[in-house]
Amino acid sequence: MRKRASFKVTRLALLWSRCDRTYLWRSHQLRYFVAVVDEGSFSRAAAKVRVAQPSLSQQIRKLEAEVGQPLFDRLPRSVVLTEAGRCLIDYARQILASIGDARRCVDELKDKVAGGLAVGAIPTIAPYVLPELIGKFQKHYPEVTLEIVEDVTDGITRRVEAGELDVALASTCQQSPTLRRESMGNEPLLALVPKRHPLAKKTLVTLDDLKSQRFLLLHEMHCLSQQVNHLLAVRRLRPEIALAGSQLGTIANMVAAAIGVSIVPHMMVKHQATPGCVSLPFAPPVPERELNLLYNPLRFQSKAAAAFRREAAAAFSTQRSSIARDAK
Repeated sequence: MRKRASFKVTRLALLWSRCDRTYLWRSHQLRYFVAVVDEGSFSRAAAKVRVAQPSLSQQIRKLEAEVGQPLFDRLPRSVVLTEAGRCLIDYARQILASIGDARRCVDELKDKVAGGLAVGAIPTIAPYVLPELIGKFQKHYPEVTLEIVEDVTDGITRRVEAGELDVALASTCQQSPTLRRESMGNEPLLALVPKRHPLAKKTLVTLDDLKSQRFLLLHEMHCLSQQVNHLLAVRRLRPEIALAGSQLGTIANMVAAAIGVSIVPHMMVKHQATPGCVSLPFAPPVPERELNLLYNPLRFQSKAAAAFRREAAAAFSTQRSSIARDAK
């Protein structure tokens, strides 16, 4: 059964490689198919690709007729990939990425920086870096159409590797043949304590100062939470975790309410002051996190992507200078 499905998928891949009207029509089917897989629902997929659900369902049925097998098991409350669907999904992502690369390659024949650019960022970077960075980028390159995606590290890296994102801003992650990290430097982490906390009067703190405190951290799906837990584990500290949240803003407000303490990025404190909180630098060795720009080295890199990488490098260089001034 698997060999037969793989043969049909390979045949479809060859058919979709033809640059004719039928090819363009089938690329829409693939885009709808991937959307259903990503969203886990026909209705949510239709909203994502901005088509009516009946139209999307019809195109999926035509795609299944072409493959000769159902791609989804349609359950009462969800859809699940069949074996044929599982065989097809990776090919579909590759084909759509190739289409995007082909379009960008053609756009590169123009002198100006234009076309589409998909940019991703993790939640502990996006709100503090992207607004100013995107604003400057759009001012310098007004003919680039931007798509912005905010997701946790696992989601961001998967999208970069799949060709859904051209570039992304993240912290710690594993490098692979389809994922390249370009260092944007390191960022110090700060202790965040309530304004009336005894530690708030100190100039510098250590991790040992926090060993008896209740901690407020992001959920473990966030790399910042993993980084903080690693820091604590290295010091053999096992503090009580009072909250696993999903947003740094919520964490800060909880700290202000004297529910516990936290460890947060410098950029958050600089851009998001929270009344009732005091941020404290650590004594050396100062805990830090990596800041990286991610891209897929196997994909075509457009002028827009190259321009964004330059703008991002300049923005993080400015941030490092600002941090150095604050430390003096």
